[in-house]
Amino acid sequence: MTYLWNNGEAIELPIGKAVCVGRNYVAHAAELGNEVPTEPLLFLKPASSIVNAEGEVALDHRLGEHHYEAELMLLIGKPLNKGNIADYKSCIAGLGVGLDLTLRDEQAKLKAKGHPWERAKAYDKSCLVSRFVPLAESDLTHSEFSLSINNELRQSGDTNLMIFKIEQLLSEIVRYFSLQPGDIVLTGTPEGVGKLNIQDTLSVSLNGETLANCTIA
Repeated sequence: MTYLWNNGEAIELPIGKAVCVGRNYVAHAAELGNEVPTEPLLFLKPASSIVNAEGEVALDHRLGEHHYEAELMLLIGKPLNKGNIADYKSCIAGLGVGLDLTLRDEQAKLKAKGHPWERAKAYDKSCLVSRFVPLAESDLTHSEFSLSINNELRQSGDTNLMIFKIEQLLSEIVRYFSLQPGDIVLTGTPEGVGKLNIQDTLSVSLNGETLANCTIA
């Protein structure tokens, strides 16, 4: 696959890992009965999980119910680590909207046993990515994004409502592992998550601009 700008041009970056942030909106933590974290909750999805959210997206429904979680997404364009975190804005190539897909029943079983979540979160095609738009100065402090399914608004989020803001998230991430060009960061989902069904049509938008449309197969 290839990352794309919203004008259709290809972004010449390798496909990297996805760094995801859990429970970064109070209302979402509440809807799943989770405690609000006191520090960012981080997990990873591999490159094999990443797929463009365009056209038909075929999921493996034998794995169980796939649940959607729409999130503001950062595309890393230059190496970002502890040494240059103060200049983090220059390392962000663009913004998009990603879908962190989750096998919710599997996740519940794993959590109950105190086991890692990878089987529920890091499976193939579990990270749907939109096209990207270049970063503007105000985008990280006030960006609004949304997910509609079958022309019905299901989720809407605003960076103002994040528990941990973008700079804090990136600072926490690079404490443990560097970000490389082509990596993406999913910054957490607002309330309204739910099940995906075959033939559902999905549309994601950022600041009123549609960035992706797809149908679940």
